[in-house]
Amino acid sequence: MDEQTTLGHTYVRSLMRSQLRAALTALGALALLVGSLPLVLALPAPEALVWLALGVGVYPVVWGIAHWYVRRAERNERDFTGLVER
Repeated sequence: MDEQTTLGHTYVRSLMRSQLRAALTALGALALLVGSLPLVLALPAPEALVWLALGVGVYPVVWGIAHWYVRRAERNERDFTGLVER
């Protein structure tokens, strides 16, 4: 935005709010994942199963959260650009 107008300020604040909302959602999902790990470790399960859950099960979920966040942030920016260019 070239001009610092009230409308431009409102658009930028809207973009920042939507980006913050996406970041907090991703952070909450990650916190739930990491917060549940002590419960997984406390279960009476074979050690191999625990290591499998930690070593293989966590990473696809983290990747999925990261992938969702990047797609959401790009969509927010694309929507913002479309709104400003109109």
